[in-house]
Parts: sequence; structure tokens; C-alpha cells
Amino acid sequence: MQRLGLVLHISPSQNIILKVEEPPKIGDTVVDEDLRVVGRVFDIFGPVSSPYAVVRATTQKPEKLVNHKLYVIPSKRRKEKRKNE
Repeated sequence: MQRLGLVLHISPSQNIILKVEEPPKIGDTVVDEDLRVVGRVFDIFGPVSSPYAVVRATTQKPEKLVNHKLYVIPSKRRKEKRKNE
């Protein structure tokens, strides 16, 4: 688990907009301080030196997360190994 960043605001479509410290991967699970899942990383935008992330919220009231830090649990995607035949 690593710190994702600070929630700046909620978009009109109920997505969470964050100022991120290190860019996560699209699809990573996002949790709050109590390890409750709040959504998944949907998009990353802005300058490389100062990126922002869009999290598609799965919580009922994402506006309660404004000015709180969120954390990311990296997705466990396996890479397929090729067998030499």
C-alpha cells in the first residue's frame, strides 16, 4: 500500500480528483485511512512533474473524502510466461 495523494474535489460525475505524489496505474484499487475501498484509478492527467488522478468512486458519498489522503493498493496483474518449446 502506498500513499496516493490528497482529494481536491468531486467532479459533477461523482469522480474523485486527487493531486498525486506518484502516478498509480490505471485500475489500481484506492482505499481511505481505514482501508475501506473508495474506488479505482480511472485516469491520470496533467503535467508529468505534478500529476492528478481521477478515481471512479464506489462509495455512496464521495464528497466526505475532500481534503483527506487516499492510498492505493497496486493491482496484481500477472505477466504470462512463455514456455520455450
